[in-house]
Amino acid sequence: MKKFTSALLAGAVLSVAMVGSSWADGKTIGVSWSNFQEERWKTDEAAMKGAIEANGDTYISTDAQSSSAKQLSDVESLMAQGVDALIVLAQDTQAIIPAVQAAADEGIPVIAYDRLIEDSRAFYLTFDNVEVGRMQARAVLAAAPKGNYVMIKGSPTDPNADFLRGGQQEVLQSAIDAGDITIVGEAYTDGWLPANAQRNMEQILTAQDNKVDAVVASNDGTAGGVVAALTAQGLEGIPVSGQDGDHAALNRVAKGTQTVSVWKDARELGKNAGDIAAKLAGGTAMADIEGAQEWTSPAGTTMTAKFLAPVPVTADNLDVVVDAGWISKEDLCQGVSNGPSPCN
Repeated sequence: MKKFTSALLAGAVLSVAMVGSSWADGKTIGVSWSNFQEERWKTDEAAMKGAIEANGDTYISTDAQSSSAKQLSDVESLMAQGVDALIVLAQDTQAIIPAVQAAADEGIPVIAYDRLIEDSRAFYLTFDNVEVGRMQARAVLAAAPKGNYVMIKGSPTDPNADFLRGGQQEVLQSAIDAGDITIVGEAYTDGWLPANAQRNMEQILTAQDNKVDAVVASNDGTAGGVVAALTAQGLEGIPVSGQDGDHAALNRVAKGTQTVSVWKDARELGKNAGDIAAKLAGGTAMADIEGAQEWTSPAGTTMTAKFLAPVPVTADNLDVVVDAGWISKEDLCQGVSNGPSPCN
């Protein structure tokens, strides 16, 4: 920890000579992304950068490329460039804590963006991920009230994976108790990588001799891997959940190969992050941020958090994402003939 902080301080001294006057008028907001493998992070970034620049501040960022070690180095680099606030999409909720400590030592506020960082000094900004899990399970259960279920979870290093799984279980428990459904396979997806989800699904299908009736997948990337595995076995079309409103996933909903994508409008999350970062950098207390609430994590950490509301998108309400300008009708309906509105 001392070595990490010393390196940060040394870099910060060097940055005084490097930064110059171009950032002097506004704040500099540094963003540490865990990766850009998911389509949605590009949407988040565009909204976040837009909000930051609209506030007269400067946006700088790094991509950890799914490496928790690189993310620590990335935060060091951002601090060396003199950032006034940090927005962190954590690759690993525990591994990133030394970076939060280093930022706190320098009086730099940190926003835990969309993924929990188990540290009360970070402002937690996300959607209600437990409710996302409930929405996923409700949609799949409505489509398949009986049968064999598979649970494809998120990354084991991301607390969201367990928040989602908890919400899913709340909805499914009564059907499990009644003997209507049986969970025949369950797996975490390392790094949320679609290829890993596909491999997990393939292994479960083999073990179950393809006797699977529904899959609760925790995001649209993992859902894509699941659908690929199902399609290879002629099971395309059984209920599958996801989240994020990825364009490819919404197209699958229109085609009938994915049941639901819980839409979390990343534009709103990104804009909120940019605006909150500006306020925290300007000295506003976390508790004074509009919409902030005190929240206790499952591990018992009391944090200041803001939760945005998700929207489940199924074949019954696909118009909502087109009307909101999230996706064009052409992209949504590509390859769809006589599908649900607006693809009919």
